[in-house]
Amino acid sequence: MLTYKQRFIKFMVENEVLCFGDFTLKSGRKAPYFINAGKYRTGSQIAALGEYYAECYLEHGVRADTLVGPAYKGIPLAVSTAVALAKNHGTDVGFCFDRKEVKDHGEGGMFVGQKLNKGDKVAIIEDVMTSGKALREILPKIAQEAEVEVTAMIISVDRQEKGTGEKSAVQEAYDEFGVKVYSIVTMQDIIEAIEDGVVDGKEYLQAMKNYRKQYGA
Repeated sequence: MLTYKQRFIKFMVENEVLCFGDFTLKSGRKAPYFINAGKYRTGSQIAALGEYYAECYLEHGVRADTLVGPAYKGIPLAVSTAVALAKNHGTDVGFCFDRKEVKDHGEGGMFVGQKLNKGDKVAIIEDVMTSGKALREILPKIAQEAEVEVTAMIISVDRQEKGTGEKSAVQEAYDEFGVKVYSIVTMQDIIEAIEDGVVDGKEYLQAMKNYRKQYGA
């Protein structure tokens, strides 16, 4: 029986979110794999994705009153995770997301959804973390709204790559902000899934290992 991590890797491959081949990343690095979260486009996909995030949330014992989805990619992720937690796990949490511009009429404010209050526990839901830019942008907005405790950030894939220095973006996030970042899967999980035959791609296995050795943190 497959673990939820293995099922998620199969899910990504089947939906062409995780592809193997020869890719040039935004960083300029040549990579044997590519993750394109833009391929998630249907109700069934986002429902399944929310369940994987919910399983990661529960596996790591994350506690939160509200899930924050940074605009724009984080919005459907936070909503679908909140739905999955309530519907399938009996855990009812709020959700909210930031506006790109503060609304000065109607209810106003920077956030839409559950109001953040002093002392609340908050978990941030995002797709992947490459440089930590999304976290750096959302934390000041949250702090401006209320004095809350950010208990975690949950992402789909930890690339486990070096950031600006020798540490990964995930490690840097903890060092800089004290925020623990949990991922549904890591690059090492993907390598092991290929090795175990969970997904095809053995022809890219050595390239994956070489890339991990060169850029891994």
